[in-house]
Amino acid sequence: MANTQSRNTIGPLVSSSHLAGGALPELSEFEFGLIMASHAFERWIVRCMAAAGVAELSALDTLVLHAVNHRGRPKKLADICLVLNVEDTYTVNYALKKLEKRGLIVSGRLGKEKTVEISEAGEKACLAYREIREAVLERTIRELGFDGEQVSKLSTMLRAISGQYDQAARTAASL
Repeated sequence: MANTQSRNTIGPLVSSSHLAGGALPELSEFEFGLIMASHAFERWIVRCMAAAGVAELSALDTLVLHAVNHRGRPKKLADICLVLNVEDTYTVNYALKKLEKRGLIVSGRLGKEKTVEISEAGEKACLAYREIREAVLERTIRELGFDGEQVSKLSTMLRAISGQYDQAARTAASL
């Protein structure tokens, strides 16, 4: 009985209890979940891409590859950074160089500006990734009882909250 009572008084699951002492302790609980999810997601995409036959890509490399493949049109560095919400363009530029060296993307020009687009090898890698994702991840998500509408609502909430973190970052930078 005492053990049950102590578990109930522990409070929300957080990574930093000193941050949960404010007016919205649930935010710390959310952040802990976000930390766990972001690290798990990065591990997943690296391992899924390796299983698709393209090892030694980082999580960002893999995200950039999928962004380049999106809609099959040439992309500019600035557009990729905007879509992925990456401020440090040099990290995306490094990923693009790495992907081009591996033959997964090809570079071109649109006026004076450099563009990149998916190569045949890159498209095959993305399709293999998708097949593994469908077989390994999507099936298990559905088996947990989550439907597309729930996942979509969660996605909307995450995008909205990410906007609040971006705004808070701008405010903190001005302090």
